[in-house]
Amino acid sequence: MREDNPDLVTVVGVGAGGWSDSGGTPERALKSAEVVFGSARQLDLLPASVTAERIAWPSPLLPALPGLLDAHRGRAVCVLASGDPMFHGIGATLVRLLGADRVRVLPHPSAASLAGARLGWPLATTEVISLVTADVATLHRALNPGRRLFVLARAATTPAEVAELLTAAGYGSATVTVLEQLGGPAERVFAGPAGSWSFPPGDPLAVIAVACGDGPRSSVVPGLADSAYRSDGQLTKREVRAVTLAVLEPVPGALLWDVGAGSGSIGIEWMRSHPSCRAIAVESSAERVVTIGENAAALGVPGLRVVAGTAPEALDGLPTPDTIFIGGGLTRAGVLDACLAALRPGGRLVANAVTVESEAVLATAYAKLGGELTRVAVNRASPVGGFTGWRAMMPVTIWSVTR
Repeated sequence: MREDNPDLVTVVGVGAGGWSDSGGTPERALKSAEVVFGSARQLDLLPASVTAERIAWPSPLLPALPGLLDAHRGRAVCVLASGDPMFHGIGATLVRLLGADRVRVLPHPSAASLAGARLGWPLATTEVISLVTADVATLHRALNPGRRLFVLARAATTPAEVAELLTAAGYGSATVTVLEQLGGPAERVFAGPAGSWSFPPGDPLAVIAVACGDGPRSSVVPGLADSAYRSDGQLTKREVRAVTLAVLEPVPGALLWDVGAGSGSIGIEWMRSHPSCRAIAVESSAERVVTIGENAAALGVPGLRVVAGTAPEALDGLPTPDTIFIGGGLTRAGVLDACLAALRPGGRLVANAVTVESEAVLATAYAKLGGELTRVAVNRASPVGGFTGWRAMMPVTIWSVTR
């Protein structure tokens, strides 16, 4: 990467201390810039010695970003970012948009680094969750006894929202520490238990440190208890769900279509397997569409996209999936063919069947395309008078194939 590239965009990380924290190289870059982009707060931190044209980011930013950059192409452009621009920041967005060769990043210590230093929490064992663009319900996925979290705030009200969620989730005893304006002259740190949180809204530039303490356990592997879901009965049961997720083989960043999603359990546990996993649930029942959204939020994956409609028509225009699960609708004309056609090369399809008619569809597909065919039978213990006996659940046939 050439620093004299006329199309180069330099991203400068700025701490809460502003200009005095910037150091030599960022200072020289800003003084030689012709245009500087940043938030109004960041631009106000610049001294008069920075003579570049100052342009505050519009809201919403992402749709306007390509046009703004194109309008100033060929000029010496600097972009201001909070802390480390590559840590949940604008730097990563610019690299995705422009490519690494057109972006030079001059980082400042991230908010998480500063918070870890203040509290003595090692970053290697502290999960960082950004609520700058995500729903607060995202925290549900990370809650477990003894866990430590750094939560990047979106607004001054975020600490109260976090405390409210923790309390509702059974973690009212969790210690919540708010670290505002880290590294700046207005730095402020205050803490209290989530269940009795009473602090008024403070500064929106904050990290919220959560020490979970004691509370309900939430498994990090597929096969959550059936009771974790709201359902009208259309739920892939725990044992079958665990096997199905293993056959689906979720990997970081992959996109799943959950077709005939029912209560949404497969898509939800796919997304819980890794923070970067994505899923689209397709469901024809309006009531179940609502239930899927509620289950996704309660289990920490509010980003699950729910499409109301009937396959195969509802699949038109959806992003190309890496993996498809068909949990319902196998006997509907065109569903299996549409799903197979939608898969990218190397993509994987898994389908479950419980009826003779849907099993026949899978048997035909297996004979034509190969793959693996498995039948899962589960028995659960239950009372029989004063004794205990086994009650069989309906066996499930699972077909999987890689294209």
